[in-house]
Amino acid sequence: MERWSVPRFTEDADMTLVTGFVEHGDYCRALLGRFEGRRSDALEFAIENRVLLLRHESGVELDVGLGGMDFEVRAIERASWWVARPGMRLLTCSADDLVVHKAFAARLQDWADVERIIEVQDKKLNVRQILSELTPLAELRENADVLPRLRHMLKKRGLI
Repeated sequence: MERWSVPRFTEDADMTLVTGFVEHGDYCRALLGRFEGRRSDALEFAIENRVLLLRHESGVELDVGLGGMDFEVRAIERASWWVARPGMRLLTCSADDLVVHKAFAARLQDWADVERIIEVQDKKLNVRQILSELTPLAELRENADVLPRLRHMLKKRGLI
């Protein structure tokens, strides 16, 4: 969020590890060998929900999404390096892809984040790409409001 919008203090880090849809248990076991699971059933939870909940030794919570969808692969291909602080370089998704991730998650805080990204990035956003990526993902959600809600936000800013 900090790179593409107004900084928002969080005590966690979200990341995607492209594992595909088979044998991702091996990846999870390897990560659980290095990091503490945040649940006693972290491996089973990850296999069922495709997110591994970890804790770094510093106390920072890590949410590792087990990626396998074409969008996730493309988002990683479009990612770029960002110097968050001197000596700290992170590979982050684009603002466009962050909008897609947040809109697809569709939690209350995610929609607030989408609104801030749209306000800050404005005409720098690739609206065609955002809608193209989100459309097939939105079809996977039970909540049919994802695309209309995002279109409303973009229209309000004059972006569509």
